Amino acid sequence: MTFACVFPGQGSQSVGMGKELADADAASRKAFETADEVLGFSLSKLCWEGPSEDLALTENTQPAILVASVASWRRVESLGVSPSLFAGHSLGEYSALVAAGTLAFEDAVLLVRERGRLMQEAVPVGVGAMAAVIGPSAEAVEEVAAKAAEQTAEVCSVANYNAPGQTVIAGSKAAVDCAIELAKEVGAKRSILLPVSAPFHCALMRKAREGMEPLLRSTEFLDPVAPVVCNVDAVAITTGSGAREALIRQIDGAVRWVESVETMIAAGVQGFVEVGAGGVLSGLNRRIDRSVKTVGAGTPEAIDAVRVFVAGLASAS
Repeated sequence: MTFACVFPGQGSQSVGMGKELADADAASRKAFETADEVLGFSLSKLCWEGPSEDLALTENTQPAILVASVASWRRVESLGVSPSLFAGHSLGEYSALVAAGTLAFEDAVLLVRERGRLMQEAVPVGVGAMAAVIGPSAEAVEEVAAKAAEQTAEVCSVANYNAPGQTVIAGSKAAVDCAIELAKEVGAKRSILLPVSAPFHCALMRKAREGMEPLLRSTEFLDPVAPVVCNVDAVAITTGSGAREALIRQIDGAVRWVESVETMIAAGVQGFVEVGAGGVLSGLNRRIDRSVKTVGAGTPEAIDAVRVFVAGLASAS
């Protein structure tokens, strides 16, 4: 086992993403064209030209990131390299399942568009919040979130285990604000309210989960060509039915990224390729284990360097 492909989630978007790839590669461009046809509007124009405030709307952001990631994957795939494992951060798990042959791209585009809409509608804007707590251990943040939930009688829990010393909480605005104050008592260097429109991956997303479940159950899921490490359990899934169940539970369950990366390294992965826009996962992976390198694959030049990176891992193993 040499390398894994990992796919970013919400927060990696930026105006212009995927444009270089679409201009340079026919298969990448086709991903954007297909998404435009499936959605009935020009998602490609939104990705490439903005405006940024429209791209930031969750129901637009989620299909935009998926399409940019799949466009990158199609270029990576053309190199003839085969990852041993796939994984994606939150929304990125849909991209990982497309790359692994589990989920049809067209189905995924429609699913994440609806996922974004349902997540946004589950909690009115301003009622919920998310915050990244920097410094304390994940266990300390869990205790802080539980205490804040108890004191306010509202929802607050860990949403993302992103990296050692970087844990994201989500819940009602009052409870998250309370947790931010409590986090100071356990040594938080700072707590940063995130610019998101809904509190993802917590109990407040129950309504979104209930809306997505019948859609996911009516969608065909095939067995992946290589295992996909799911967020909610941080275990490698080898069946389509297992992938479906993980996506259902992921909506209101925490993203266990630290454990997911550790699972892949323990399985023998010697390097990661971050497929898609930005470099969020590269940064997180460095904090999880500096001995295992992550390279980006969001531009034609970066993707062309992937072949050399993968060959180096193979020769060193």
